[in-house]
Amino acid sequence: MEISFRNKKLAKALTTSRDLFAIHGERRAKLIQQRLSEIEAVPTLAMLRLLPRPRCHELTGNRKGQLSVDLDHPYRLLFTPNHDPLPQATTGGLDWAAVTRVCIQEIADTHE
Repeated sequence: MEISFRNKKLAKALTTSRDLFAIHGERRAKLIQQRLSEIEAVPTLAMLRLLPRPRCHELTGNRKGQLSVDLDHPYRLLFTPNHDPLPQATTGGLDWAAVTRVCIQEIADTHE
């Protein structure tokens, strides 16, 4: 899948090893690198959903429209489909099999 970032600052913070480890520490930095590799390796969001470790899922409430994958509890890597218009399933909702591009939004504790 194709990955973009919300802005250049976030891209640098998550893709430059020195910055990544300085900001997030070793454990979370390694998980972020792993999750980005997993996202990049699959052709669609539907394939990412099949991997058990990332636990890819849609968020609700004030984060509706975002998806997340697990990092170290309680932190998540948050992203959105990067399609306009969003692919819609015939039954309604997001068509996971049609999502081939995502935009990384942030690292956050979604339980706050």
